[in-house]
Amino acid sequence: MAEPILECRGVSKHFGAVQALYKVDFEVRPGEIMALVGDNGAGKSTLIKGIAGIYPFDEGQVLFEGKPVKIHGPKDASDLGIEIVYQDLALADNLDVVANMFLGREITTNGVLDETAMEQRSRDTLESLKVMTLRSVRQTVAGLSGGQRQAVAVAKAVMWGDSRMVILDEPTAALGVAQTRQVLDMVERLAEQGYAVVLISHNLHDIFEVADRITVLRLGQQVGVLDRRETTQQEVVHAITAGEMKFVPGMDEAVAAS
Repeated sequence: MAEPILECRGVSKHFGAVQALYKVDFEVRPGEIMALVGDNGAGKSTLIKGIAGIYPFDEGQVLFEGKPVKIHGPKDASDLGIEIVYQDLALADNLDVVANMFLGREITTNGVLDETAMEQRSRDTLESLKVMTLRSVRQTVAGLSGGQRQAVAVAKAVMWGDSRMVILDEPTAALGVAQTRQVLDMVERLAEQGYAVVLISHNLHDIFEVADRITVLRLGQQVGVLDRRETTQQEVVHAITAGEMKFVPGMDEAVAAS
């Protein structure tokens, strides 16, 4: 079994008096789809933003490829090869697919945009993910369906050679059945290509379609890591709603540790 590419050990984060994460362990391996689930307020977004360097952790350790790392900002995460596709996708509706995929990383030759090279690389990346529903990479994003927009955002994240790990935040939210299937197929292809994939979703049906393992958070704590092949949706729901917590807010930490 492959060693984790990313490992969080005992990471915590608080905002004033609010303990958003408490000593959370989390890992994901190359070629694995790790689902991250929990009710609203469970700490999923805080954990991911800590990994992304948006909210650096207050305590704990983060290892990447077995080596301790400090992620102080999004550039540190990107330099490690961690890419995040947020729920809002961060696409510019008025630009075409190519311009979105190269936004801020345009290819130039003698100071002039190399449109041909960017268009070809965009096509190659989309084809590698088997995205066949786009009429043209010169379509504006405003005219794309939800599934097509998700595909463009994922392709943009993995187009760069240093990408090693992709975090997807609710990628199938508000999508129809056919578009959801296309996105889940793309998630599986990312894992097949060796990416470590973290899938955040409230949709347990989607998770049981593609995930290898499931990490459950409850009230800022990790309450279980389940093998998808050896568990049921009912067990996951039970962990989300009633998973055993090591520490109850308001409890003295010395008591919790005893």
